[in-house]
Amino acid sequence: MGGIWFDGWWDQEDSHNWDNWQLQRTYKMIHELQPATLIVNNHHRFTVPGEDYQGFEQQLPTNQERLGELPLEMAQTMNGSWGFSLTDDNYKTTKELVQTLVSAAGRNSNYLLNTGPMPNGKIQPENLKTFAEIGQWLKVFGKSIYGTRGGPISPQDWGVTTHNNESIFIHILNWQADTLSIELATPIKSATNLKTSEPVNFKQLESAITLESLKFEV
Repeated sequence: MGGIWFDGWWDQEDSHNWDNWQLQRTYKMIHELQPATLIVNNHHRFTVPGEDYQGFEQQLPTNQERLGELPLEMAQTMNGSWGFSLTDDNYKTTKELVQTLVSAAGRNSNYLLNTGPMPNGKIQPENLKTFAEIGQWLKVFGKSIYGTRGGPISPQDWGVTTHNNESIFIHILNWQADTLSIELATPIKSATNLKTSEPVNFKQLESAITLESLKFEV
């Protein structure tokens, strides 16, 4: 199985004739030739019949009126360039990339992290260092990402949630108070800090849960 990535229709962005590319006919031809081919078009708009998932470059899928029923994917560069650039040293921090990874997962979206190989075919050291640091984070917190789906709580200013059949994972990305109240009607048996394995104090009401004595690390 392979995939074909169409990179939008930027030259037709403000035109009523955006379908001069005859996308549905093109998609149909591709799937007739190779039914298992995955098709995505990075247009950040409504989906077109024949597309297999909905892609977003450099932004999280947050514009609800443009979200269809297809699986979502968010692609992001590690600096400002999609390919290798000798002069582009504006690297995103590991924290920024991890928070974007978490934010994508909380929106039920796959996360595609892009790196452009150097002319010699190798990955530049700066990116390898960042990959290693993201890997270290996933060794600790990967349970909250791998095999999960977004929700059950919609993305909030403080962060996002993910879940599997057994647990709800609360990712607090932007909150500095000692307590956090969350609208959640699901009965909770226990709460645990994934990093320390220590219990988290909480109170549960009929339709909300309050996490107490929260501790944050820089």
